[in-house]
Amino acid sequence: MDTLFYAHRGSSHKFSENTRAAYLQAIDDGADGIECDVHLSKDGIVVCHHDPTVDRTSDSTGLVAARTLEELKSLDFTNVVPAAIPEEYGQENEQLLSLAELLGLIDARGVKIGLAVEIKHPSPFGHLLEDGVLKVLQEFNFDPKTGQAGTHGQIFVTLMSFEPESLRYLARTVNKDLLCQLITEVDGEWVEELLSTGQVGRAAVYEVLYRSVAEGIELINAGGAGIIGPGVAWTRANEHLVRQWLDQGLKARIWTVDRPADAVYLTGLGVGQLTSNRPAELRKELELN
Repeated sequence: MDTLFYAHRGSSHKFSENTRAAYLQAIDDGADGIECDVHLSKDGIVVCHHDPTVDRTSDSTGLVAARTLEELKSLDFTNVVPAAIPEEYGQENEQLLSLAELLGLIDARGVKIGLAVEIKHPSPFGHLLEDGVLKVLQEFNFDPKTGQAGTHGQIFVTLMSFEPESLRYLARTVNKDLLCQLITEVDGEWVEELLSTGQVGRAAVYEVLYRSVAEGIELINAGGAGIIGPGVAWTRANEHLVRQWLDQGLKARIWTVDRPADAVYLTGLGVGQLTSNRPAELRKELELN
């Protein structure tokens, strides 16, 4: 079985996550796919960024949804992984990308590659986020049945979320085989603790993650997603369930796989897609095992 290596937020061990440099490095590393996260900006642009706030990733603070694309681009997103950026990967003020810009970069390279778009919820814009993603994809010739996009159909797009309702919404127009239900384990008491201490924003995010287990399993078992996307730890703890899904013909894309031991375990289990911060290095290490 051929293993596909997806670059988690780009090659994010070399350059800061979800930046132009990390994405281009992933392509140059020969990654089979790129994983990105998306939110809507204040002016309704789909932007590539993981957290609902820019606090951790930039030189500023505040919600992504409270800034326009122009305002977001004025921030410095290069310090998560401090590294000198090669000139061909863009200047510091060119590192945050819209989804359209990312697709344009990939399309211009002309390489055959996957693009896994993680739709981040909760969003203050609700399903306008999904609508925005689909609109951008349509501009790049996205076929909602096959997942092909790009000038020559060389980009294979899949859509992911921890929020089962997001996938149900997308399934109205997108082939369920292209949808990935993400799953992770979160302690429900932790959500309550965040709420009790006034951390409403964080609590809302973790509440979605908490529901991704029971509701996500229900959606998968009902045939609502063709790809399962649990984390490594959850996969190890629920191996019997993952084996059952694989036996049923579902694909698995497991995150975040950076250790060779995890990669060996997962491929032995029959997992065909690994999401890694260091896809090129992991591929080489796996080939040596």
